Amino acid sequence: MYVILLLIVKSSSGNSHPELAKSIANRLRIKLGECAVYHKTNRETMVEIGDSVRGKNIFIIQTGSKDVNNNIMELLIMAYACKTSCARSIVAVIPYLPYSKQCKMRKRGSIVTKLLAKMMCNSGLNHIITMDLHQKEIQGFFDCPVDNLRASPFLLQYIQECIPDYRNSVIVAKNPGAAKKATSYAERLRLGIAVIHGEQKEADSDMVDGRYSPPTIPRSRTMDAGVGVPAHPAKEKPPINVVGDVGGRIAIMVDDLIDDVQSFVAASEILKERGAYKIYVLATHGLLSSDAPRLIEDSPIDEVVVTNTVPHELQKMQCHKIKTVDISILLSEAIRRIHNKESMSYLFKNVTLED
Repeated sequence: MYVILLLIVKSSSGNSHPELAKSIANRLRIKLGECAVYHKTNRETMVEIGDSVRGKNIFIIQTGSKDVNNNIMELLIMAYACKTSCARSIVAVIPYLPYSKQCKMRKRGSIVTKLLAKMMCNSGLNHIITMDLHQKEIQGFFDCPVDNLRASPFLLQYIQECIPDYRNSVIVAKNPGAAKKATSYAERLRLGIAVIHGEQKEADSDMVDGRYSPPTIPRSRTMDAGVGVPAHPAKEKPPINVVGDVGGRIAIMVDDLIDDVQSFVAASEILKERGAYKIYVLATHGLLSSDAPRLIEDSPIDEVVVTNTVPHELQKMQCHKIKTVDISILLSEAIRRIHNKESMSYLFKNVTLED
């Protein structure tokens, strides 16, 4: 099987996460393809493929990191270079999809994830392998198949094997939006849940409605109040409250992404006040931007567990509380199954929308 794989498939990687690419290649017992990705003096991205890719299946491993815009351009140019070199198929392995949080329409904004999906498909990608999308509906933005793998089995295994007395734990959602994911973890571990309420962001309020013409005079007697459009009541941030009992127990907060850790730190302080004697934070993607390591180090959080979908070696040097779970075996198995045209259903066994 692996002899055929060596003859037919080539695996290339960008500059975003070379350690993960090497780990995947080692598990598949293949070598990475010859590909140079660098920047010219004017910061233009250059790609030079050293091997022939004509008629071969190409897997490009590239994830979103701090240098996200360069990561995207590297991926697009590598895919287009393979497409114009007559590759049979081009599959992008993107453990963390950049811009995945910008998947909803904001005021005077745009759905950036939709734009990114169009760019990827137009560059020549035939298939996308990713992990724990911020919203499952993002798969509908792509005009090619998307396999959204789940890291929850690895994190559940970490809870069972590395957290002493995990039976005395409670799964915590740091806001009501994370309650579904927390419920999924709690049901699999046979544990209770708690929800922190009061973390909503304050609504933006405009003093003017943006019009430069005077309001039309209403002709109907039923529209006498102002312009006739009822004002939408503004949300008021309620006081922070914990729904559920965490006293004398281990609190395990779960989420899909840790970037700005201020909300996690604020939640940990509340949990500590309510009597939780240990606090863990588990997430798939650990971006940990800005001064996140320092905030974690100074917080009541005992441990932050993330997977290696995003490189965070520098953050681990600054904070001893950050632990890493390796998920390269899942990505390598997905690549092997796609290359050999095998079913992917085994990787989604017992997976629900809440995972």
